[in-house]
Amino acid sequence: MKVFTIILIVVAFAMIGINVTMLDFNNLLVGDSLVAIIGIVASLCAILLLAIFYQSKRIQQKIKEGE
Repeated sequence: MKVFTIILIVVAFAMIGINVTMLDFNNLLVGDSLVAIIGIVASLCAILLLAIFYQSKRIQQKIKEGE
């Protein structure tokens, strides 16, 4: 599960990189730039959720070791 989580985080960072190249800094809220901003925000949310999931699994594992 740890490897799968890390792979998903790497994919999310790759999506951020791709979406940054699509940005038009002169018109950020028009057309493809808006789609790119939404993609960047969605990828950041996915990274945050995966980080929370990873930490919760680590805590769960430490609790099991303590029993």
